[in-house]
Amino acid sequence: MTDLSYPPTDPPCHPDDPSCHPDDPSCHPDEVRISDSTKYVLDPTDAAIVEAQLGRTPRGAVQVAWRCPCGKPGVVKTAPRLPDGTPFPTTYYLTCPNAVKACSTLEGSGWMAAMTRRLGADPDLARRYGDAHRSYIADRQALGVRLGQDVPEISGVSAGGMPDRVKCVHALLAQALAKGPGVNPVGDEALGIVGEFWKTPCQPRVLLPEAGSLKPCQGSPAQTNEEKQ
Repeated sequence: MTDLSYPPTDPPCHPDDPSCHPDDPSCHPDEVRISDSTKYVLDPTDAAIVEAQLGRTPRGAVQVAWRCPCGKPGVVKTAPRLPDGTPFPTTYYLTCPNAVKACSTLEGSGWMAAMTRRLGADPDLARRYGDAHRSYIADRQALGVRLGQDVPEISGVSAGGMPDRVKCVHALLAQALAKGPGVNPVGDEALGIVGEFWKTPCQPRVLLPEAGSLKPCQGSPAQTNEEKQ
């Protein structure tokens, strides 16, 4: 089982934090305002790495939410409305190829159905999973406010099957990595099962010239809570 006691990081700033202002660049170093319609974008190097990880141009990615110890993005935060106007409920999107592969393997094992049954039989697990659902929606709503996006089409919708089913391990693990242990109990359990995927070297296609100074994936997670919003 994977040790979920990650090295501590600075707490993520939050829109409700009086010391944090959405327009203060020192409070949001990873975000760049570029226009009224698209206020935040990934750093160009991060965007190039994510494109290589996914094999396509990322849609609506605005921030790195979790990084692998090698420095590459592993989870990105996605705008609630994509550039083409499509509502997009999956705020935390898993990009690390090793993590994606591990989640797909777990999904094919029947684990999701077993966890859904556990949710129906374990009130405490169901309560904590419901809390993760509400946390997910709150994070997306806060991001929408900062981006000037109102997306009523997905109001009350989170991701991964929450609050009462397990339908996508990728989404649940992404939230667990971005928020840290103790937020999504199913995502935490998934991480414990898939193990230390960050110890496997990055797949060759993500080793870009722009990232030549980055180390191979190894060691324990260097950052497990959201980077400053």
